[in-house]
Amino acid sequence: MAAEPEKIETAAPEAAEKRVATAPENPPPETKAVAITDAPPSYNYFPVIEVVLRVLVFASALVAVVVMVTSKETKVAPLPAKFTHSPALIYFVAALSVAGLYGIITTLLSVYSLLKPECSTKLLSHLVIFDVLLLGIVASATGAAGAVAYIDLKGNSHVGWQKICHTYDVFCKHIGSSIAFSLFGSVVLVLLVLLSIYSVSKKIPK
Repeated sequence: MAAEPEKIETAAPEAAEKRVATAPENPPPETKAVAITDAPPSYNYFPVIEVVLRVLVFASALVAVVVMVTSKETKVAPLPAKFTHSPALIYFVAALSVAGLYGIITTLLSVYSLLKPECSTKLLSHLVIFDVLLLGIVASATGAAGAVAYIDLKGNSHVGWQKICHTYDVFCKHIGSSIAFSLFGSVVLVLLVLLSIYSVSKKIPK
């Protein structure tokens, strides 16, 4: 009769070892919480890129206007060459002046939306429309000025228009440089429109 308690005592540790071996290995809850909190927060860089692009629009428009306005050259008196002699170049200066003013205003609005993200969606939806309108104005002005510059450089023998760039070379260089800056601004506006549309589409609930 004395051997029965010994059998019970040896069977109890064996059963405990089996329960320990078959128990699932779950990580402690503290480890899971640390793994979740250690994930780096995602940052949206699109508003910063938008501000940079709008500053580039302002800078390119300003440089284009300054270069065009300072294009006066006098070599054959009393016939100076200046942009006010061409309606297309006057339109170019007016359009790029509007683009520069627009660039300043929208840059300030973009900085405001960057500081207050809750207002960015509604603001972006309005700015996209004006960006497209300004793109059309700047592109048309660039095309008109480019046509005048081509005639100044090559002339048109069919209608008797003589080329003048061999005489007024500084004037033509100013026009060409101004058109190049305007073309750069048009490309930046295209990128800005695409970025704004993408940013608005990302904020639409699915």
